[in-house]
Amino acid sequence: MRKLLLAGMLGTSLFAVSCSTVKKAETSQNQRSEFLKLKGDWQIVSINYDKGLKIKPFDEGIDAQCFVGSHWRFIPNNYTGAITVNGGGNCGSGFTQPIKFEVKDGNTFMFKKIADGTKAKQNLAGYTLDVVNQTTDQFSLEQNVPFDGSTVKVVYNFERTGMK
Repeated sequence: MRKLLLAGMLGTSLFAVSCSTVKKAETSQNQRSEFLKLKGDWQIVSINYDKGLKIKPFDEGIDAQCFVGSHWRFIPNNYTGAITVNGGGNCGSGFTQPIKFEVKDGNTFMFKKIADGTKAKQNLAGYTLDVVNQTTDQFSLEQNVPFDGSTVKVVYNFERTGMK
């Protein structure tokens, strides 16, 4: 009787674990599906924030408005990409910055800049933004940027420019 009771408890716990694993796999697959929607080429078409402030996001030393028209490429199969800022005027000479990125829980976009000759795991600093209003051909990223002891919400509005 004792062996039967032990076998029953073992079977119940195995069933619970297997159901939990299936649920985690479904959640992971749904997140991967959302993540893959970002695959391709995107352009920032506008940035919303208090324009009276001089916000310099992503530690680039340039005003947030310099990112309007920038090109962002996301390659989800290896979590890499690049940001290309055109430059000109008060925006400097322009640049292309390789990145590593990921999307967590379908709505948190995280990326870090990768310097030439370094590996992503060597760079511990990065940026976290919220994915909002995502459709097939557009989405927005919201970032809380520190400014004079408080934070300012900056919204980057993207449109797809190629490769789905």
